Amino acid sequence: MMDALSVSQSASNRPDSAPTAERARLLVTAAALVDADGRILVQQRPEGKPMAGLWEFPGGKVEPGETPEEALIRELKEELGISTHKSCLAPVTFASEPLGDRDLLLLLYICRKWTGVPRLHHASPMQWVRPAEMFSLPMPPADLPMIGILDALV
Repeated sequence: MMDALSVSQSASNRPDSAPTAERARLLVTAAALVDADGRILVQQRPEGKPMAGLWEFPGGKVEPGETPEEALIRELKEELGISTHKSCLAPVTFASEPLGDRDLLLLLYICRKWTGVPRLHHASPMQWVRPAEMFSLPMPPADLPMIGILDALV
């Protein structure tokens, strides 16, 4: 049986890798928004941004002075125009991945309750997919280990 909280690491970031000098960390939160049919919302990264065209979970960077939950609530409002509450966010897993000169730490939450209809404020596509369907989508490396966990939970 899989625990609700699992640790994910990419192949390049496993403990058998040689230690490196201290690097800056980028803390990012993301939401697996789950609808009544058990589908999860993913959005496509817009042109002109790193990893353009890849599908990802909505979310964003944690700003100084914010908790990860506060950042995620803010990002969901800014990106999708939806509102949720900290009590509606359940931490699921995290992943770490080298990202240029920094190390990305991605925290994933499941959210099943929000108000409003998710709509992107920019022209990039979004879609509702079943977790198993995510295996065929091009996604950022840090998101890939999370798919199996979501498939087991949703």
